[in-house]
Amino acid sequence: MALTADVLVPEIWGSGKTKDYPLWYWAGQQVLHGADLYPRDPNSYFEFLYPPFSAILLAIPSFFGKLPLYACLSALNIIAWWMTPQFSHAMAGSERTPAPWLFALPGFVTITFVFDMFDLGQPNLVLLAIMLFGFWLLQQKRPWVAGGMFALASAIKVFPVAVFPYLVWRRRWSCLASMTLFLAAFLFLVPAPVRGFQHNISELKTWFRGMVASSSEQGFGQRAEQNWSWVNQSIIAVTHRLTRPVNYNLDDPAKPPAYMNLVDLDFKTANWIVLAVSLVIGLGYVALMPTQARRTQRSDAEELGILFCLMTLASPLARQYYFMWLFFPITILVHRATFDPRLAVRAGTWTGLIISVLLMCLSIPVFPKELQAYGNNLAATCVIAGVLAWHILHPPRDAASSPSAAKLEPQNEQRAQR
Repeated sequence: MALTADVLVPEIWGSGKTKDYPLWYWAGQQVLHGADLYPRDPNSYFEFLYPPFSAILLAIPSFFGKLPLYACLSALNIIAWWMTPQFSHAMAGSERTPAPWLFALPGFVTITFVFDMFDLGQPNLVLLAIMLFGFWLLQQKRPWVAGGMFALASAIKVFPVAVFPYLVWRRRWSCLASMTLFLAAFLFLVPAPVRGFQHNISELKTWFRGMVASSSEQGFGQRAEQNWSWVNQSIIAVTHRLTRPVNYNLDDPAKPPAYMNLVDLDFKTANWIVLAVSLVIGLGYVALMPTQARRTQRSDAEELGILFCLMTLASPLARQYYFMWLFFPITILVHRATFDPRLAVRAGTWTGLIISVLLMCLSIPVFPKELQAYGNNLAATCVIAGVLAWHILHPPRDAASSPSAAKLEPQNEQRAQR
């Protein structure tokens, strides 16, 4: 109620809600009036950074005015915030029902990210709920619907498409086919009756050139002042800030330039370092993933928890609220810290959780922004992923020997065929 009031009260009794909310209304109105969402020149400034499909969704409540749109977005965040812990605890792999305090703990830890979702009007919490729903459907042997959920999240905001390589490696072919077909439908077919097929194709090309295919020393994806600044804690941004002289105060021209680079490399060399770091992380994750014979419900949860960490860091622009996606990995670690039969492991897991939370707390405005420039949330994510990796490599004896749903999949498929 309080978070919804933060959205609606300024619009009803104040001077109007700010942040991204007026932009969403503008995008919806552009669709309703058949106007362009992007400038014709892909090098020009984009007001709206999302694919045209997102604007189609915004147009529906925008038809009724600003207040219904803002109320609808708040309701979606409420539903997502309600469902996210339920999916997270259900897929934590401990097969234990959490007590109320345990159920609420991950939500308490991530409350600042949730506030950003309501205050800014960003969809990352809704995307998290959609992705968790997709993986829950995948565990329930409904790969085609799961692929549709992954495609929906990717069509709204592109970075969830990072799930695609994971599905390839785990040979989820039905889910992959579904995701591909639904993504094509969301991007090409759904907007066509509203925008016109050719108009939609033209806008998709403009959006792709301006957002995905644009990268230079000055920045990428339309927001150069944010790409290299302290607000971005992606692997790409932190690596560039550490390897070449990049002013991390670009978002505030009133402040003097500030640098944190340890070496002085050119843009191309820094990109090669980003590629090398990403390759090492990706190969390490693949090597860590248990074989089909060794998979358990517990290891599957930890594997997905690391995946959510990596999808967050892989986004070229990872602002503070992007780390809302740590909700699921944190939930898994809370279960391990509470239910693991080994006392020393429980203590170590709590220690890792506390370290990660303390690192995330460095984003509170009382601390200098330089700490965020060095990647405090990125470091917290690495700690969480590292603890999850340790749990995959060191399962309890009873968990290592117990059959998993993954092991039973071939048998279930044979039974279904018979």
